[in-house]
Amino acid sequence: MKAINLKQKLTLFTEQWTPKIIGELNGQHVKLAKMQGEFVWHDHKNEDVLFYVIKGQLIIELRDKIVTLNEGDMYIVPRGVEHKPIAKEEVHIMLFEPAFIKHTGDVQHEITKEKLDWI
Repeated sequence: MKAINLKQKLTLFTEQWTPKIIGELNGQHVKLAKMQGEFVWHDHKNEDVLFYVIKGQLIIELRDKIVTLNEGDMYIVPRGVEHKPIAKEEVHIMLFEPAFIKHTGDVQHEITKEKLDWI
């Protein structure tokens, strides 16, 4: 295993809302993503999701509150909790999610990705 440079990996893609897999451990994928604008409301019935902000500010709307994450902040969305990520300006994040997780849960949307690329 080689060291992974997150800044270098982030230069390899420009797509928004399309996570890229950079590693795997214990059945979890480690992913990088760039986000800008609003995602769709969705949940992951049986999986928790960890968001870690590398650059920018990410807002995660939940049905009962709003969580604001700045650079260096992380938040775990518990399984079954509906959420909608929002990025007013481009945000770079790292995600930890089970390898089999569906991108937008059970919600089908034009933004839904069925298969994610490794970089």
